[in-house]
Amino acid sequence: MKRVPEFKTDAEAEAFLEQDLSGLDFKQFKPMRFEVAKKEAALNMRLPAALMDAVRAKAKAKGIPYARYVRMVLEADLQRNRGMKR
Repeated sequence: MKRVPEFKTDAEAEAFLEQDLSGLDFKQFKPMRFEVAKKEAALNMRLPAALMDAVRAKAKAKGIPYARYVRMVLEADLQRNRGMKR
């Protein structure tokens, strides 16, 4: 099975998509969550620098902005502990 390579430019990605993709190994893809809910409220908080550094590092490892990571952690905790619905 063929894997999708990493592309450095949009032109490389477009060229790749011009071929027959039926032999691709789809196991390499991960589910992606799309943010569609309107963000109507803001949260401003002060954190110890070490905690903020850890949050940024974890978000970077996941390939997402740190604010989105914080929101995901909060949502996951609320869903787990209170049955919050999205």
